[in-house]
Amino acid sequence: MLKVLIVGAGGFIGSACRYMLSGWVHKILDSASFPYGTLAVNIGGCFFIGFLGGLSDTRQVFAPETRLFLFIGVLGGFTTFSSFGYETFALARDGEIFAALSNIFLQMVLCLSAVYLGNITSKIL
Repeated sequence: MLKVLIVGAGGFIGSACRYMLSGWVHKILDSASFPYGTLAVNIGGCFFIGFLGGLSDTRQVFAPETRLFLFIGVLGGFTTFSSFGYETFALARDGEIFAALSNIFLQMVLCLSAVYLGNITSKIL
């Protein structure tokens, strides 16, 4: 139960940061035609998970609870795209090229298809 609370606390922080950063970028760029705020969040989240993952891999600087809080909680709440990016990178780094490419393909095709199907379903019901 403690792990769930650690992840939940981090998720709260990450989600609040995502909301603030995305809104700030959208306001600064004043563009309704492209989701620059979401793009900024995804790029930032991917940078931070890459940086923290590198520290964790090479220096073992995070306790398991800290890793839960930062990686799954804060960055997971900030953007799940960072997890996708890091997991795909880790697969490629470890020589699992087919798995990395499969992850990219399946995430993009299946997730975009799920959005489409969800949207269609909402119009039927």
